[in-house]
Amino acid sequence: QVQLVESGGRLVQAGESLRLSCVASGRTVSIYRMGWFRQFPGKEREFVAGISWSGSSNTNYADSVKGRFTISRDNAKNTVYLQMNSLKPEDTAVYYCAVRNSGSRYENGYWGQGTQVTVSS
Repeated sequence: QVQLVESGGRLVQAGESLRLSCVASGRTVSIYRMGWFRQFPGKEREFVAGISWSGSSNTNYADSVKGRFTISRDNAKNTVYLQMNSLKPEDTAVYYCAVRNSGSRYENGYWGQGTQVTVSS
């Protein structure tokens, strides 16, 4: 099993920046990719960004965050970050990190408990 703990969410003003962290523990050798997702009230979770866990940092982003959000990792700390710049009120959501194994889907992987990000206008 893999345990994930997110942190860093808080209330910020529009235009400000915020960095979320996700620390992985447990069987981290099984991780292939780690992703950030977010969930708006009453909506399903949506993909935000993903990164490979080892080797070169192969990243991908949702169109809605490209150019504003950056995902990165620090394997020595078993941590993945989501740097969020130029935040907008529509970025307000609960942010989750998740991991998946090679050949599987995030839905079948492990998830953190989420961290609330609120952007006021």
